[in-house]
Amino acid sequence: MMEHKDLEAEIRPLKNEDRKLQGTLGTQAGKEDPLKGTPQLSRLSRCRTVVFFLSLFICLFTVFVVSFIVPCPERSASQGTWRINFSQAVTYDFLGIQDVNRDRIQDILILYKSTNSSNASSRPCSEEGFASPCTFVAALSGANGSILWERPAAQDRALVDCADPPPGPRAVAPACFLLGRSSSLMAVDSATGGTLWSHPSLPGRARNASILSALLQVPDIDADSSPDLLVLTQEGTEVKGYMYSGSTGQQIGQPGSLSVDRMSGGPLHVTRADAHYVLFPCGGSLCGSSMKALSEEVTGRESPLRRDPEWEAVLNASTQSLLLRSTGAIRYLVKVPGTVGQDLLLVGSEACMLLDGQKLAPRWIFHASQVLRKPVFGHYKPDAWAVVIENGTSTDRQILLLDLSSGAVLWSHMLPRSPGDPHSASLLTADHRSAFFFWGLHQPVGTNETEPGEAQHGLYMFHPTLPSVLLQLANVSAHITAFRAVLMEPSRHAACVVLTGPTSPDASGLVSVTKYGVRALISTSRVVHLAQGEEDSEQAIKDRFSRLRYWSES
Repeated sequence: MMEHKDLEAEIRPLKNEDRKLQGTLGTQAGKEDPLKGTPQLSRLSRCRTVVFFLSLFICLFTVFVVSFIVPCPERSASQGTWRINFSQAVTYDFLGIQDVNRDRIQDILILYKSTNSSNASSRPCSEEGFASPCTFVAALSGANGSILWERPAAQDRALVDCADPPPGPRAVAPACFLLGRSSSLMAVDSATGGTLWSHPSLPGRARNASILSALLQVPDIDADSSPDLLVLTQEGTEVKGYMYSGSTGQQIGQPGSLSVDRMSGGPLHVTRADAHYVLFPCGGSLCGSSMKALSEEVTGRESPLRRDPEWEAVLNASTQSLLLRSTGAIRYLVKVPGTVGQDLLLVGSEACMLLDGQKLAPRWIFHASQVLRKPVFGHYKPDAWAVVIENGTSTDRQILLLDLSSGAVLWSHMLPRSPGDPHSASLLTADHRSAFFFWGLHQPVGTNETEPGEAQHGLYMFHPTLPSVLLQLANVSAHITAFRAVLMEPSRHAACVVLTGPTSPDASGLVSVTKYGVRALISTSRVVHLAQGEEDSEQAIKDRFSRLRYWSES
């Protein structure tokens, strides 16, 4: 009998342990007072159970609210292609790119002149003190082309400079500064279209003064922690500079003289000594003016800005203005992308010249006497700057890609242009090269010449990894006023934005803004072989272009 019980204990050890535990508890229970400890243990157990289930309920309710009731912020869906039209309007050569509504998709700013805005809820011209018709500035959503805001901006056309606020503890709204041809000056909040400040006429400007250049944002002159504005004007035989507060639009001091009798607009250059100089072509020479000297003349007090000893030595030798004599008339003066003290590309009537950004000595000279467009920069080799030069007349235009470090020709192609073709553009790709976009004269396949009135603007795409291939992306028959190649979203998709309108600002008509997704254009493009020997099929070539990924330059 005992052997049988031992065998059962080995087979069912847990049951045996339960019996022992029950016997032990029964013995203890018999020794203790049943009215003394059992109710307390029971209440404690119930409290723990209630707390546990209450905590579980709160956790589940929180998960439910977050997951199903509170919606997650939706990412704006960007349409591949969209178009918006403005009837009975004229437009100008301006396409601003800025993320206006902070949805991480770049938006588009345009100027158009019309009797009424396209939105009935927008303010009329008279509300801003302009006669009708007047020029409106409109912000269009980069995602779908809808109008984010629009408002009267000037009587006729306007010079526009949009920029994000400088970094710092002070909260400053992103602003667009608009200088009208009739000398109105205003700042607009680019996020809302609201007026930050406005002046019906340019403060302090002489009646006979004509505006020479675009608005230049210069270092803070009036010490209000905001960049200020410089406007250059021609008054008789003298060029003067007017400075205005970027935060209020009020004139700072008195106008200053630039010691030249004629000039055209130029950039603001920062030397390696962190000194600011305004550069501008003056006849067949390159001239400059120290921002420190100009601000001291304007304000009548010492300026915290710096002078560069090397530049001052050159300026002192020639009446405070002449920096370099050119072999011909200067057509374009462009800053090379880079850091402080970047080089300068000077395009003259006889040659292109890369200048050392500090010493202003030529690094190389490339003879090209018929440059048609302002040069565009990009990358032909990985992380190495190249410059696009369009040289020649309309019928024999040659597109040249020059190595910026040496001036050597990296790639060239003859591409006739149509009257009104816009400038070229480039976008940085993930392989540290660039995709280049050129406009040329479209000719239907199988014809030698284009019939009068049938010429179209052809948009072509080129990438250095396929140097013997062009993609003909699109054909546009309307008059093109402005064009931009834009990275709409960081590392996502690129687009081409085309602004078309009447050929004359005196005759109103249809104004259109069209955004084309580059990948969508590639899928319907035509492959143009520039040389024999390309073995890939047309679809394989399109696939290679479609797989390109784009990066921001910044």
